[in-house]
This record gives sequence, C-alpha cells and structure tokens, in this order.
Amino acid sequence: MSKHLVLAGGGHAHMMVLANIEKIIAEGHQVTVIQPSDHHYYSGMGPGMLSTHYSPDDIRFRTRFVVERQGGRFIKARVVGIEAKENRVVLDSGEKISYEVLSCNVGSSVPFDAVTGNRDAIFSAKPIERLMEAQQKIISLKQKESTAIAIVGGGPAAVEIAGNASQLAHRNGCRNIDIRLFAGRKMMADFSRAIEKIIRRNFKERGITINESGYVDKVADNTVVLADGSEFKADVIFLATGVKPSPIFADSGMTTGPDGGLVVNTFLQSPEYSNIFGGGDCIYYSAKPLDKVGVYAVRQNPVLLHNISACLNGTQMEEFDPGGNYLLIFNLGDGFGALQKGPFVWGGKLSFSVKDYIDKKFMQRFQALED
Repeated sequence: MSKHLVLAGGGHAHMMVLANIEKIIAEGHQVTVIQPSDHHYYSGMGPGMLSTHYSPDDIRFRTRFVVERQGGRFIKARVVGIEAKENRVVLDSGEKISYEVLSCNVGSSVPFDAVTGNRDAIFSAKPIERLMEAQQKIISLKQKESTAIAIVGGGPAAVEIAGNASQLAHRNGCRNIDIRLFAGRKMMADFSRAIEKIIRRNFKERGITINESGYVDKVADNTVVLADGSEFKADVIFLATGVKPSPIFADSGMTTGPDGGLVVNTFLQSPEYSNIFGGGDCIYYSAKPLDKVGVYAVRQNPVLLHNISACLNGTQMEEFDPGGNYLLIFNLGDGFGALQKGPFVWGGKLSFSVKDYIDKKFMQRFQALED
C-alpha cells in the first residue's frame, strides 16, 4: 500500500533518508520534503564560513535539487504546526499537508528575546544564513576608524564565532579592533578545564576579551547591557546563547521534554504517535538526554532511515544507540583548533586540520548526490 512520507526539514539527521528517496519511491511510496531554504547548511562549518575559510558552496547541500532529481516533492516553506491526530502538518502559508509517516528534523534556534531598537547589526548563530549576512557587515567596516564586535554567550558556538570573527576582521583590514565575548559567569562552563585553558590562552594572544562579570540583561540599539548596568557599544553583535528546539511541538500540544524538544523513544519515535519520528536538535531522547551536538544527528541517520522504512513497509524497527565518548573539535579561527576525546585534549593547528578533514569528508559524501 502506497504511503506518504513527509520530512519536515532536511538537516543532518535526515541526510541518509534524503539519499534514499529514489529507493523509497521505488517501493511504492510518495516523499515530500518541506524546508524554508533550497539548501541545507552544515552548522559545524558555519564559523569557518564566517571567516571566509569556507565558501557558502563548501558548507551547503542542495536539498531541493537532490529531492526533485530522485522524484520527490520539495516544498519551500516552514512547518509551523503538527495536527498529529489528523496526520497533517501546517505550513507558514497556512497550507496543510497530509502524511502517513512524518519525520522531523527542524533544528533549533537561539533564544534571546531581550532585543530592542535597531536590529540591523544583530546576528544569531542560527540559522547559518545569518552568519553570511554578518560576514558582509564586518567586511563593510573596513573604512571605519575602529571596529567593535560583541558576542553574547559563553559556549561552543560563542567561542567559535568570536575566533572566526576576529580572523575575518583582521584579514579584512579593519582597524582598532575590539572583540569581546560576554560569557556570563564562566566561559565553557560545561566543558573541561583543559579545553577552557586552551581557548583562554589563544584568545589572550589574539586580543579577544572574555567578560565574565555577569549576564547580559538586554541588547538595545547596538549596545550590550549587562545586569550590573555596564554597557558596550558594538558595530556587530552576535547572539550565541545556546540553542533550544523548535517550539512547534509544544505549540501543537505534543509531549515535549524539559527543553521543549519532541519526546522520542529508543526508536527515535514519538511514544504518542507511532508514525512520527525525529532527530537532531529538535528532539528530546527520553532514554538519555543528549547534548546538542551534531555527532548525535549523524549517528541517528541510519536508524532514522531504517525505522522510517520499517514504518512505511510494516517491518521491524531497530533501536538507536547514542554511543560513547565523541570527538569534540572547536574551530577558533586562524587555523587553530581545540580538540577533546575523553580525557585527551589538544590545541593547535593539527586539531583544526583534523576537524577540517572530517567536516569536508562528511559534506563530500552527500554533495556527491548532486553530481
């Protein structure tokens, strides 16, 4: 019996499903992919694109092209709601699309609502397209007597943006550069002391200021205002305060975890609705809360493909194993990386070279579908 598979989002966790659309259609099913952009950008390479180490083409996957070439339907839109009992998704246009099987990989966003006044120079870490706009803004500052850049946040996204914004500003010829990372009470608080020390040493050598005097209260008219009332006026402000899952699941009355992500079981399946699956940053894995890192989305790929196919064809599903320690490498700009795998920590050019190799290999694997 023919069934309709809808993929809400074409992110990292859906890559293997996207690569197998032709096979799914050959089994007698229909496939529709809904995404707000014709491309999917690999967030792990986003900071490197900001510094111009990578071009936009290096870090993006031609989702529409790959879907339509295999005989699937692509809808350029955003899913804003799920009517799970009726088996329908709601698009930002108001259109409703019916499905028999739904898989969600709608990603996450940077939650920071305390922004008032002019927003032209304020950029969030996600979506990645915003980093392209920020790049052009920093390039336009070359003629100014001074350049001030603020990064709000103290986690991985914030430190990667700080390091790569520094690289861009210096190589672009900006003058009297002042880059400040507003990290709350402690930068990289959830990571090892060894990684933290590598980043501090690197930033000190490059003149990047780490402010840990307190949390940012608001951003108003290009000015970062801390809770103690101190201010810093910047030409460019990045918001990188961590990510939260898409609100569509809570808004749709579905069961969500403490972070607002769609609750899924060990089959990456909603316990409420057996025909709904999910992966990546938008889910809450009930068996064991997972960090918001791309490695889990990559590991979820084969399980999502298998279980979606099982749901379509009535075969047996398999469980997802998150695995053990994963490799963490932070791109700090200027070809410098900070690497950690379990207790092993290393900072330097070699660390970035490892990240560069892994990221390019990941992209080339799926970009090959475009040939």
